[in-house]
Amino acid sequence: MRQTDFATHLTKYLSIYLPGQRGISANTIKSYSDTFRLVLIYCRDHRKIKPEKLSIGMFDDKLITDFLDWLELERGNAISTRNQRLAAIHAFCRYLLAESPSHMAILQRNLAISFKKYARPQLGYLSARDMTEIFSKPDLSTANGRRDLAILSLLYDSGARASELVNLRVRDIRLDEFPTVTLHGKGQKVRHVPLMSKTTELLKKYISENRLDVPQRLDDPLFVNRQNQKLTRAGVTYILNKYSDGREVSPHMLRHTKAMHLLQSGVNIVYIRDILGHSSIDTTEIYARADAEMKRKAIDKLATQLTPDVPDWHADNSLIAWLKALS
Repeated sequence: MRQTDFATHLTKYLSIYLPGQRGISANTIKSYSDTFRLVLIYCRDHRKIKPEKLSIGMFDDKLITDFLDWLELERGNAISTRNQRLAAIHAFCRYLLAESPSHMAILQRNLAISFKKYARPQLGYLSARDMTEIFSKPDLSTANGRRDLAILSLLYDSGARASELVNLRVRDIRLDEFPTVTLHGKGQKVRHVPLMSKTTELLKKYISENRLDVPQRLDDPLFVNRQNQKLTRAGVTYILNKYSDGREVSPHMLRHTKAMHLLQSGVNIVYIRDILGHSSIDTTEIYARADAEMKRKAIDKLATQLTPDVPDWHADNSLIAWLKALS
């Protein structure tokens, strides 16, 4: 069967261009693949276009907007998910501009499709007291409890994503005079994050107890599950929620928490950007905006409690006469 131009370019985009030329992570490529899997399902079931028949000429702005509406209205996807799918489509269309210039008019219309606006949820993070309570829960008389505390402490201290934590190897931990963790982030970017003394001590004990401090184990996963396999992101979430007293806390919330605590401690936002591994300071500024909004609400609440009632000066004839005299 002869391949369509859409099939040829999409295969090259996902299997060669993104991993080989752009160095995009496997998780991001999977997300892009899921987007186009849904596109093909939509075309098959609602446009009666067989996946092997879809061409770039058919992949126009009308099809894409109908697909996005289908995601939101029929599949019940959130607007943020709808926008994420559109971002993947935009990225593919930008790639096609150079690969298939004969379709430039269609592709430019596709790129003009705007993201849907929505009210962003309030940034969730935990207080210092919340974190202290979580850290106090693991049973340090057991090996699993000691491992869990090392995981929780490192996750918070480094501001790591769950995917970055589970991919850590023993060699990524440096526990000498200047203790650091080397995190491998999105787009194969590497960053070195300093560790606090308490986290350092927990990791020293954990590594020694599990006999990871020998040269032949430097490439072993730092954290494993009960089956002695590399810990998964789902496993990290399970461990975190085990100690959160029924409150749903995601690993990413600990990342937000670390950023907010650094900001509230007066750490420069540029340093926070580097610790979190953001490519742009604009991304990091969401924490500054969230902190400013919380301070504003606190001030408004205090003002409501302490500000005296303001008299209606419009009804004070003597005051009005005095103001007229001034003018």
